[in-house]
Amino acid sequence: MGRITLSRSVGSSVSRYFALTKPRVTQLAVFCAVIGMFLSTPGMVPWAVLIAGAIGIWLVAGAAFAINCLIEQKIDAKMRRTAWRPSARGEITTAQILLFSAVLGGFGMLTLYVFTNALTMWLTFATFVGYAIVYTLLLKPATPQNIVIGGASGAMPPALGWAAVTGHVPGDAWLLVLIIFVWTPPHFWSLALYRRQDYEKAGLPMLPNTHGEQFTRLHILLYTIILFAASLMPFISEMSGVVYIASAVLLGAVFLGYAWKIYREYSDALARKTFRYSIVYLSLLFAALLLDHYARGLIGA
Repeated sequence: MGRITLSRSVGSSVSRYFALTKPRVTQLAVFCAVIGMFLSTPGMVPWAVLIAGAIGIWLVAGAAFAINCLIEQKIDAKMRRTAWRPSARGEITTAQILLFSAVLGGFGMLTLYVFTNALTMWLTFATFVGYAIVYTLLLKPATPQNIVIGGASGAMPPALGWAAVTGHVPGDAWLLVLIIFVWTPPHFWSLALYRRQDYEKAGLPMLPNTHGEQFTRLHILLYTIILFAASLMPFISEMSGVVYIASAVLLGAVFLGYAWKIYREYSDALARKTFRYSIVYLSLLFAALLLDHYARGLIGA
C-alpha cells in the first residue's frame, strides 16, 4: 500500500508541474517551430537539430508558461476556465514554481546553445521575456490591446525553428511570424467574448469588457480579413505553391465565414466554435506549407 500511495503522490506531483507548462499551447508552438525547421531547407533537417531544437523550444516555452501561471495565480483563481490550475489552487508554492521554471528554462537554453546555435538560444530567451514579463506582467493588466502587442512573442516559433537549422532568420521566416501575429487577435478575442464574465471577475481589461461586444465582433472580422490576406503572402513571395494557396484560400474562407457570423449573428456557442476552429486553422495551414514544400521538391527533382 505504501508503494502505491507513493506512486500516486509522485504521479500527482508530476501532473501538477506538467499543467504549469500549458501543454496544449506548448504543443502548437513547437509544431509551428518544427514546420519552420523543415521549410528552412530543401532537404531534411538533421535529426540532432530537429530533436534538440524541439525539446529546447518546448522547455523554454514551458518555463514561460509556468511564470505566467505564477504571476496570474490570483487572477486564475477567480476565473472558471483557469481555477483548476495547481498554481491557482495553491498546490505549488511560489518558490517551487520559480525553481521549476529556472530549471526548465536553463536546460532548454543550454540544449539550444549546444545542439543548434546561439542565435536560436537568444531569440528563444527573448520570446520568454516577451511573453512572461512584457505581456503577462506589463501589458495584460494595463491595456485591452494586450493580445495584439503581446502577440509578437507568441508568433516567434517559426523564426526560432528556422534559426535552429540555418543560423539566420530571412524574410520568408518572418512571413510565418506575421501570419501567427495576425491570427492571434481573432483567435483570442473569440475566447474573450464567451468568457467575458470570467475576465470581468478577474478585473482584466479585455476588449469585450472595455469596448463592448459589438466592437470586439467587428475587430474579429477585420483581423480575420487581414489574416486572409497575410496567409496569401507565402504564395505571392514564391515561398509556396499551388497546394498551399488552395489550402490557404479554403481554410481562410471558412475562418472568414465564422468571423462574419460572429459579427452578424453572435452567440457564445458560435464564439466557442470559432475559437476551436482557429486552432485547427493554424495547424492545417502550417501543415499545408510543409506538404507543399516537399511536393514542390519532388516535382523539382
